[in-house]
Amino acid sequence: RGRSTHNKQQTTNNTTMKQHHHLLSPLSVLLLTTALLSLSPLSSAASSAAVSSSSPPSSPFHFDPTSQYPTPSLLRDGLVPFLTAKWTHAQSIAVLEQAVEDHNAEYVATSSNPVDAISYRRCIALPLEDRLFDPPVGVFSHGHVDTGDKMSLPRNFWDAIANSKAEVPWLFEVSRVPDVTSPRVPVPVDEHHHPSSSSLTRAVGGAIDFRCPNNYAFLPKWMFKSLGLRPRDVVDVRLTTTVPPGSAVRLRPHSSAFVNIGNHQAVLETELKHYSALTLGSTIPFDYRGERYYFDVVDLRSARRGERVPLAKVQDCDIAAEFVRARDQLKPKKKKQKNSE
Repeated sequence: RGRSTHNKQQTTNNTTMKQHHHLLSPLSVLLLTTALLSLSPLSSAASSAAVSSSSPPSSPFHFDPTSQYPTPSLLRDGLVPFLTAKWTHAQSIAVLEQAVEDHNAEYVATSSNPVDAISYRRCIALPLEDRLFDPPVGVFSHGHVDTGDKMSLPRNFWDAIANSKAEVPWLFEVSRVPDVTSPRVPVPVDEHHHPSSSSLTRAVGGAIDFRCPNNYAFLPKWMFKSLGLRPRDVVDVRLTTTVPPGSAVRLRPHSSAFVNIGNHQAVLETELKHYSALTLGSTIPFDYRGERYYFDVVDLRSARRGERVPLAKVQDCDIAAEFVRARDQLKPKKKKQKNSE
């Protein structure tokens, strides 16, 4: 009987120890990891090297996307390198977010009036993803996240529209910031882009919603390419009311296949409705029957004087759209051969 009681007591103690072991296991791992990071010279050296390599090169606004790769793996790298890499990646993003937050806070504090304080933000740019931002079926922009100029912006821009009583279409100018935005991303020759986009510094578009996190902006992919941006580049976004209405636009199709469509002019007019405004020198995409077509904006005229302008409204405007010869029909320029004598 005494032996039975002893066995029961031992079983109870073992069960209690197992429960305590499971409860203390995460804490033990954390304490052990901290100790290893602080005591191990190899780990400390690796951590310092990782932090120094991923820290912004000259400005807190510059984010190095290569610092996020390769993605750390617990199985491949081990516990300490995995946690070190995770910490380093999070640190670089936190530094960037804090720099943008500080800039915007200073701007708000020094603004001359409340409307101006909420009409502008410096933002961290990310590409607009169809699977996350496509409106429900029945909404006008459904299925046109990639083939329109709409972007997702923070709530303050909606407040700016309401307080300034801005008239539709509500337009927002996105611009590169000298000495702040990272160097341009070189676009390969075979990519769909206008040759003049290599020097484009601003573009204009509308808003698909105002549910973006503060200090962030989700932009259409064509705008990313036109402005030479990479994910988490820093840009300036501003509510603008000075874009003139357009009177005429000339587009160069990349493929003559679009011009061969029987009702291509009607398709053009329908697809242009998904753009609130156009930017001279940009390349915009249209979708038709499962195919994506690209067009260079080669000429843009205002409705006031018919002069050439860099930005123009197309929504709610009587604008004449025409095509010029497709890019694949242009004859390649002959290189001058130098006589070698």
